[in-house]
Amino acid sequence: MAQVEDFPAAQLALDEYHDIEQQMSTPEVASDPDKIRKLGRRHAELAQIVSIYEEYRRVAGDLEAAQEFAAEDEGFAAEAARLEAQLPQLEEKLRTALIPRDPDDARDTIMEIKAGAGGEEAALFAGDLLRMYTRYAEKRGWSTEVMSQNMTELGGVKDLQIAFRTKGAVAPADGVWASLKYEGGVHRVQRIPVTESQGRIQTSAAGVIVFPEADDDDDEITIDPKDLKIDIFMSSGPGGQSVNTTYSAVRMTHIPTGIVVSMQDEKSQIQNRQAALRVLKSRLLAMKHEEEAQEAADMRHSQVRSLDRSERIRTYNFPENRIVDHRTNYKAYNLDAVLDGDLQAVIDSDIQADEEARLARQSQ
Repeated sequence: MAQVEDFPAAQLALDEYHDIEQQMSTPEVASDPDKIRKLGRRHAELAQIVSIYEEYRRVAGDLEAAQEFAAEDEGFAAEAARLEAQLPQLEEKLRTALIPRDPDDARDTIMEIKAGAGGEEAALFAGDLLRMYTRYAEKRGWSTEVMSQNMTELGGVKDLQIAFRTKGAVAPADGVWASLKYEGGVHRVQRIPVTESQGRIQTSAAGVIVFPEADDDDDEITIDPKDLKIDIFMSSGPGGQSVNTTYSAVRMTHIPTGIVVSMQDEKSQIQNRQAALRVLKSRLLAMKHEEEAQEAADMRHSQVRSLDRSERIRTYNFPENRIVDHRTNYKAYNLDAVLDGDLQAVIDSDIQADEEARLARQSQ
């Protein structure tokens, strides 16, 4: 009789999965969008484990039955051998699924794109990055919302904040944060600027900051109104010109941390306050999780995703149509396609490196 490995953690996940389904079917939960969203996120997180565990139990049960009848029928012996050969692969898949993930993987994401050194060329490249991410979001079926933007007269991006969101609850591996968390850092471009008359290649850069978006009712983060300094000013457009005559733009400063968020794109001061508060809460959530990860050496957080926002993570070389990810040594000569949103292979190299590191730690 083959010995089948026991997975108590998987059984606990299965029990929780069914408990969540019962909770979601109750009228009081079904009528509460916030509770449904939180439970739906956890339900999706457990679904992969449950699916693999149920397949594992089915194969293990069929194997046991086939072994019992093998002495009487050779056909059962062949079936038992086939099923026994399947178990090691299922066991490995289940061990991998049970490795703790980044707890924010299923969350939506807010991204900030800022032009770096390089003047107008850097701003134009930041605009290219914006298009790359929005096109990638379209391919993934995500929605996007530009929360604030400061553009140049040539259409470049000085600085911009954009939210990426899934449509409904998804498994953590399919969450926005699970993919976009690797994009934070310095993106370097090498090309001939449109403003260059001598045809010389120039190097410039843009910075990308990403953080998981906090829910409106997220219990992890509470903000005391006394900790906020709020300044009101007029909105401005490209070049700094005023775009309206009302003081609707908001600059919100969180005094304990020094985090500053400015919003001016909404039509009213109240809407800009709400948008600024959403971004501030998300930044504080990201800061809290990063501090916890550093203090506890929490391996749920990515090892590829650097917390050093000054780190150069990628180079986009236009003359050679080449893209290089410096963390994984990924290199390809399809830069034009990548900038059109075909970014998955680059991100997959980061995900693969991160998963390999987690598996290596699990086996230590």
